[in-house]
Parts: sequence; structure tokens; C-alpha cells
Amino acid sequence: MNYKKINIKNGITLHEINTDKFKVNMFSVFLTTKLNRENVTKNALIPAILKRGSSTLKTQEEISKKLEEMYGASFNCGVEKNGDNQVLKFYMETINDNFLPQSGENMLKESFENMLDIVFNPLLENGAFKEEYINQEKNNLKQRIDGKIDNKANYALDRCIEEMYKGESYGLYKFGYVEDIEAINSNNLYEYYQQLIKNCKIDIFVSGIVGDEVKTIIENNENIRKLKDREAEFNVLSASKKEKVEEKNVVDKMDVTQGKLILGLDLDLENKKERYDAVLYNSILGGSATSKLFQNVREKAHLCYVASSSYIKNKANIFVKSGIEIENYEKALELIRKQIDDMKNGDFSEEDIENAKKGIIAQLKTIYDEQDTQITYYFGQEISSEPISVEDYMAKIENVQKDDIVNVARKVSINTVYFLRN
Repeated sequence: MNYKKINIKNGITLHEINTDKFKVNMFSVFLTTKLNRENVTKNALIPAILKRGSSTLKTQEEISKKLEEMYGASFNCGVEKNGDNQVLKFYMETINDNFLPQSGENMLKESFENMLDIVFNPLLENGAFKEEYINQEKNNLKQRIDGKIDNKANYALDRCIEEMYKGESYGLYKFGYVEDIEAINSNNLYEYYQQLIKNCKIDIFVSGIVGDEVKTIIENNENIRKLKDREAEFNVLSASKKEKVEEKNVVDKMDVTQGKLILGLDLDLENKKERYDAVLYNSILGGSATSKLFQNVREKAHLCYVASSSYIKNKANIFVKSGIEIENYEKALELIRKQIDDMKNGDFSEEDIENAKKGIIAQLKTIYDEQDTQITYYFGQEISSEPISVEDYMAKIENVQKDDIVNVARKVSINTVYFLRN
């Protein structure tokens, strides 16, 4: 596998992941912009509008027909929150030219042209987005936002983040807010889309058996040629130093049969190396089936249906997630706190460390097994202040020692305890 970056224009980057492991090529376009309350709902709506039709393929039916003609290609899109950024993502997967049933076709070029047309050449009606599509997708977005309570585990985590980052970008919900939807119309959304395309960071990825022709295809594409250089408006991902805050306790009540207990932890890390120490810390605390949370809170004490933790590197946070019987709240919380304290006291073994290292490195190796995982990893490095190769990442994990993990453990504090109950 070979990875390289090519600067197409200021703020517009082509990423080539050349690998012969797959018979398909995957193409992606990521539009990255700063996450803010004013535009979060508009950004969530735009991919849904763009996928409805372009100036060339005017309906979803035409897009679907074209994908079928391209030997069953697939197309998808969505929106994510990445640190203090909102990222509009578009994916297309098509068969590699080497495996076409007949020669003479250029699926690489056709794939790029169709995807770039959808993203950068939208269907317009009277100089704006098609009103019929706007109204339908506004309703779909409202249902999606209203439906976030259906997955109680995700809802509880989102609420904990919202409370921890109240008034800050990271506290915003990636799909926006129902109260913003009514004011959006075909004209003001298209005006915003034009500003987004003009100012956002644009990353174009291709993974598969590719060669030098990719750069030529992109540079000669009419939609790319129309784009201007820009000082891309996005937030470079870098965990900031944490200030000690007073622990908050938040309780929400809903018609639930199982309680959801989330602890939001702050990590006051001082240097880059400690970020890798924190990866090991999280794995031992709750990031694996051999972790302290899983073994002690779930398996031995039987206080949780689920007990795990996840590390958000770019925000220097760890979130402990558990599903419990509501009457077990105090016991579960006390035992979770004990695991956090035990980590500070070095109450874990060299075997725990080795198991954690093996699990993390095995997971890193799987990056090469899926094209979308490769693209996600390299995109993360693209917007990070500290990009690192997979191989160097694994080496840094291998070098972590017990004292390093204890050092990080002693910099962990509880920011918010969130409980969803009846």
C-alpha cells in the first residue's frame, strides 16, 4: 500500500491510497467546516439535498440508474462531528477498471465525474435548490432529530457531551436542531451552500488500484476547475489543556426500563506522548473485554448490562458508558469510581498492559482491511495538528510503560456524571 497527498489548489487536497487488496475503488469527498450553532442544521441538510439530484442526473431515480449502469456502483453521504468541525461526507464505490468485463471503459474517470457532479453541481430550480426536495428533506431531518431519543445509549452520551460543553461547539448535536428547520428555504440554503463550497476545506480521496491518471482527472474536471483557492475555515484538531472543574451531576427522566449512566472524564495532558499513554489507560479502564470496568462492574458485581469506556483523543476526554438497573445507580457509580481510583494507584498488572497493547495494535492493523477505514484514518491525520503513520502509532503504543499509564491516570478527573432514568 502507498499513500500520497497532492495539493490541487489551496485548501483542496487529493489523497491517493494505492492498494491492490481490493477489486473495487472507493472515492470520497469530505467538506470540512467549523462547527457552530448558526450553521449546524444547514450543514446536516445539505448532503440530503445534494443526493436527490445534480444538474446532470436530476432525480434519485436517474442517479440509481446510472449507478446500475456502472456495474452496480454504490453512493452514500452523511454528516459527522469531528472535534470542533462538522464534516459533510460523500462516498462512491465502483469496480476497478482492471476487473471490468470489457475493455475500453474508464470507470475511474466516470466515477469521479459523477460523484463530483453530485457534490459541486447541484440541481437548481429558479436559481436555488429545488423547493420540493427542500421540503421533503426538512421533514426527514426533523424526524431524524426527534428520533434521537430512540437509541437511549447514544442519547445519553450526547446529553453528557452537551452538558460538558454547554455553550461550546463540541456540545452541538451533529444533525442540528428542530427549531432551526422552519427558517431554512431553497434560497437561503443555496446561498449558504455557495459560501460553504467557497470557504470549506475540501479533501478528495481515492483508494484502490490507481495511478498517475488520478491527478490529471481531478485537475481537468470542470467542477474542480471552477473552485477557487481558499484559506480553508476549519479547526485543526489538537487537544487543549484542561482546567480543573467542579464535578457536575445531571439527571434526565424519561420512560425507560434501563438506566443509562455516563461519566465524562477530563484528561489534563501536558504533551503529545501522553496521548498514546491515554490510549492504553482507556483500554485497561474500559476499552476491552478484559478491562476493569467490564470484569469488575459487569462480570463480577453484575451491576451493569454494559460497562465500557471510549477515548476522544482530540478533546482529551474519556466517556464511561454503562446500562444499569435504575435502583443500582449508587452501587454502580461507587464501583466505577473505584476503578478510576485503582488506576491512579497503579492497581493493574503487566499482563493487563500487554493485553491492551495487543488489542490496540490488532485494531490498528485492521485499518488496512477496509477502504473506508483507511480513508477515515488518513482524513483524521489530515486535520490533526500531529499527523502520524499507522506504523509509528503502533510503535508509540509498544513503548508505553506502566509508570506512563499511572501518570496519565493521576491527571484524570470527573467532569460530569449523567444519569438517564425513569
